[in-house]
Amino acid sequence: MTPDHLASLDPIFAECIRVGGPLVRDFTRPSGFPGLLRIIMEQQLSTQVALVLWGKLQARLDPVTPEGFLALDEATLKACGFSGRKILYGRILAEAVLSGSLDLDALHRMEDEAAIEALVALKGIGRWSAEIYLMSALDRPDVWPVDDLAIQIGVQRLKGWEARPTRAQLLDVAEPWRPYRSLAARLVWHHYVALQQQKKKPR
Repeated sequence: MTPDHLASLDPIFAECIRVGGPLVRDFTRPSGFPGLLRIIMEQQLSTQVALVLWGKLQARLDPVTPEGFLALDEATLKACGFSGRKILYGRILAEAVLSGSLDLDALHRMEDEAAIEALVALKGIGRWSAEIYLMSALDRPDVWPVDDLAIQIGVQRLKGWEARPTRAQLLDVAEPWRPYRSLAARLVWHHYVALQQQKKKPR
């Protein structure tokens, strides 16, 4: 699947490429514990800030493992950008992986909704985090994260809507894009980030 095919279904995707250029941004995350931990850390952070903070953790813990994460004290984790709540969520995740109560290998064999349900059963992982993991770490092709703020704002801009779309509106507008909604999401993000970067350029 290429962006050109989606552009043939909906002109907003041609606009995404026109504004952002070729789709070269890296939206991938590692699978397993490092990927989920990184997504927890990235919650409510900009992409650039999250990348810097993740680098700080890797400087102290490479490879990033459940055992290693649990061995780091709170002061070290806070220096890497983890809030108290995210430290708690990260430790819950690490303990679940080590105990086997969260079977990361089994996620690969599950259908999308079943995998999301298994992930959101863990405290600290909501539907957004689960969907981002499926898209970026498991490379699932048809995930559409309607709770993502950039998706909401991006579709609003691209469609020229006056108000930010509801979840129902976002699900409805993306129905023709199945089974390639993950690529659609990446293109909307691509457009959103390009506009953000243009705003920062000196005039």
